[in-house]
Amino acid sequence: MAIARTGSNLSQIAALLGVSSATVSNALSGKGRVSAELTEKIRATAADLGYTPSLTGRALRTGRTGVLGLVLPDIANPLFPQIAQAIEYAASNAGYGVLIADSRGSVALQTDAINRLIERDVDGIIIVPRLGTRIADIDCPVAVIDSPSTPGNTVSADHWQGGQAVVEHLVSLGHRKFLLIGNNPASNVQNDRIGGMKSCVPEDGHADVLWIERHEQSHGKGSLLGLQKKVEAGFTAFVAISDLHALRALTELQRAGVAVPEDVSVTGFDDLVWSSVITPGLTTVRMNTAEIADVAIAALVRVIEADAGSAIPAGPVVAAKRSSVPMQLVVRQTSGPPPKAQIA
Repeated sequence: MAIARTGSNLSQIAALLGVSSATVSNALSGKGRVSAELTEKIRATAADLGYTPSLTGRALRTGRTGVLGLVLPDIANPLFPQIAQAIEYAASNAGYGVLIADSRGSVALQTDAINRLIERDVDGIIIVPRLGTRIADIDCPVAVIDSPSTPGNTVSADHWQGGQAVVEHLVSLGHRKFLLIGNNPASNVQNDRIGGMKSCVPEDGHADVLWIERHEQSHGKGSLLGLQKKVEAGFTAFVAISDLHALRALTELQRAGVAVPEDVSVTGFDDLVWSSVITPGLTTVRMNTAEIADVAIAALVRVIEADAGSAIPAGPVVAAKRSSVPMQLVVRQTSGPPPKAQIA
């Protein structure tokens, strides 16, 4: 006789195996004292029946919804879908779903997004804040992914170390004159990356910083960055804080007839999906999003499940066992030795 798979519940699984519904519930949730052998049987039977736990029932039993919120600063930026995917995967492995909100680069919209997620009774929130903004006290645990220099940061890439890695690479090739290209000086992440870059410029070297937002305020949105003049002034390394800005620099230089990497080198950050397929392939610095997500989710879940059934202090930003994850230099075709005249 075939077993109906629709509408399966705990009591149906319990009846088939001759155990109590409480035993089935404990085995499926990983709680209580249920032997490994019986747990395996219960989970196999549940899978065979197509059992899906009721989120409403789970919330009534545990006081938790099994859902986390994720607030991103700009979903249109190719980096943040990568982070979202890593967070969703880590959360799923921990038994949680994820609701995503986009602050669209606005502090006010970031606050609205947080409030909407709280209204939906999420158990905790992961926030990638807009330009290092401080997170106001809220009524659920929060994990912040920004930069080690951000007050209240939970875990993040080691942006300073990433900046050091890319300039150390360029110095080893012989470069001594660097243009560091940022976008917004209010960003902790960008300041850390540029700070790391500056720290590795040798004593016989020189570095200027170009902030794109400031440049565009003076020259107009989308205006040329004046990179050809920098080349004429002897700059041979153009080091951007993101692959998006590196692509802008690469395009401007190539249109001006400057060869990359024969005349100058261009590097980026974040290793976006297209960075390896453009010509020439972009030298960049990769963030370990999977490890960052694992650390953030583990820290958040630890607080959520420890606080089950008890009052949660207002706005606790959770601490992780490690606050930063090293970045990895990815060398491709846009970095090479400077012209011999510049090395001499």
